[in-house]
Amino acid sequence: MAGQTWETPMPAKAKWALIADGIRAQIQSGELVPGDKLPSTSELCRQHDVSAIVVRQAINALKVEGLVEGVGGVGVFVADR
Repeated sequence: MAGQTWETPMPAKAKWALIADGIRAQIQSGELVPGDKLPSTSELCRQHDVSAIVVRQAINALKVEGLVEGVGGVGVFVADR
């Protein structure tokens, strides 16, 4: 096997990151505007076939970026910029 190289494939992007990317794209395109409410955690779980922890990780990433804000007991909303 001289001369043969092995390429390690890039790992697939984490599911939470893909969800965050999708929501981020909706905000950047104007599909979601400041004040819009995101779907509930359970709805996002159904849409993406993932667990609640995966959705929470995505939402937390968007919160850190300042793109969304959580309102206790009400939901998560697109933040004003």
